Amino acid sequence: MNPELAIIRIKNLRLRTFIGIKDEEINNRQDVIINVTIHYVADKARKTDDMEHALNYRTITKAIISLVEDNRFSLLEHLTGKILEIASEHPWVEYATVEVDKPHALRFADSVSLQLSWQRQD
Repeated sequence: MNPELAIIRIKNLRLRTFIGIKDEEINNRQDVIINVTIHYVADKARKTDDMEHALNYRTITKAIISLVEDNRFSLLEHLTGKILEIASEHPWVEYATVEVDKPHALRFADSVSLQLSWQRQD
């Protein structure tokens, strides 16, 4: 593992969106819980203490919030993929993973979740 690699974790971001294919899901917002992990080379940020050399996790989180709250999704796969696009779009990102939980999606389960990952190919 690269010693200069930083890992940002956005944990349990709780949002509400329209997600699903049943009428009640189409007509009512539901809770989703989002976890994002982003790996990036942070040697300049670590050495300079300058925000210009760091990924801004606040900016990334705001983009995710806007995406989730302002759109409708039929599939968990599509929602998770769109969030992964945001998490991996900066050129410094080496690897990203996103997991989206849909609480109470199944009668006898706490939640259903879907996870997708992306890795830079050079």
